[in-house]
Amino acid sequence: MRAVTYRKAPVVTKVRLYGIGCLLIVVGILVACLWPFHAPINQVTWLAHRNGLRFGHYGTIVSQGAIDLTCQSVPPGCTIEIWLRPKFLWKQGSILAFYDPRHRGGFWLRQSNGSFIVDTEPWKREDVSKSQEFFAGNTFARVGFIFLTLTSGLQGTRAYIDGVLVRPVQKFRIPADDFRGRLVVANSPVLNDSWSGELKAIALYSDEMTAEQVLRNYDAWMRTGKPDRKDSSRAVALYLFDGHSGSVIHNRAGANGDLYIPKRFSELHHTLLRQPWDEFAPKWSYLEDVLINIAGFIPLGFFCYAYLSLIRGVKRAVLVTVIFGCLLSLTVEILQAYLPTRDSGMTDIITNTSGTAVGILFYRFASLVCGRLVQSRRAWVRHVAALFADSSLGKQGEAQPATTMR
Repeated sequence: MRAVTYRKAPVVTKVRLYGIGCLLIVVGILVACLWPFHAPINQVTWLAHRNGLRFGHYGTIVSQGAIDLTCQSVPPGCTIEIWLRPKFLWKQGSILAFYDPRHRGGFWLRQSNGSFIVDTEPWKREDVSKSQEFFAGNTFARVGFIFLTLTSGLQGTRAYIDGVLVRPVQKFRIPADDFRGRLVVANSPVLNDSWSGELKAIALYSDEMTAEQVLRNYDAWMRTGKPDRKDSSRAVALYLFDGHSGSVIHNRAGANGDLYIPKRFSELHHTLLRQPWDEFAPKWSYLEDVLINIAGFIPLGFFCYAYLSLIRGVKRAVLVTVIFGCLLSLTVEILQAYLPTRDSGMTDIITNTSGTAVGILFYRFASLVCGRLVQSRRAWVRHVAALFADSSLGKQGEAQPATTMR
């Protein structure tokens, strides 16, 4: 009985250790992927002693109703003015976007490090052939507020910084139809892509401004904090951020389209399990996320397979471990769809399941290496014991004749 107990005790200890390790890893994954388990407080505050809003790491404002530039755009064209200062130069985030779930397109202005990107098909990535992007580099190269003007019409799209033309693109057009729906500022309508910085004004017009009008309007903004009177009469939406308190930012150009500051940070439409081709991006950040998701589930595959392989009655421990990792990842992604600080996508399920399988391979490789090391150690011990045994026999053989002579 003692011999049996002596042999089973190490196995029982391993099972307990692997089981505890597996449980701790599961808890760690849930905490890391779901923290803080609720929508954080909306980090939007009024600027002191001047007009404007400051957006923190989790801050956004949205329009209470829909805005539509299409009914007034004859001939087709649009202009947007935005007065802003990003908090970080080498960061990414959505500055401004329009979202209408019934419309395939949507205007999307986004900071990408020191540049800005305009996209007209950001919410329906399965229709990639119709996607358009406008890129202007070194927009935020200098410190301080920047007055950005975008005009688009029959002559293409032009970007102005502080009234000066920085990039014209004739082949790229922003349809006025994309300026339709609810306006979202400092975040994406469908995923967590928050932008941090300060915002002093936003103006939307239903026609394409000329270079003279852009410069005249810029001078008026700098002198009075408002657009020129001739141009302000054509504005569809005008936000001066001059309330200094409260949760509502009124549209000075009309009765509709007031912005409000929610108490909690959120998105208008958080996507559940985005498709892998919608999440793919040929960027280092995407590859980094993939590698992190794989590495994060390797310990789970290692400890879970080690635990199951030592329990009697568990068949196909490899398959059970992979399924467990997949189900855990699926549960996390579904729960993340209800958290505005997280993104729910199928890419994470694929990478997490792959990480679980890699963890199984690591355990098998480690077991094989450890087994061979144990065998080598035992062989070496037997070899040393045999040498000592031969040495002892030799000494006894030499001592025997001396006893016989006596």
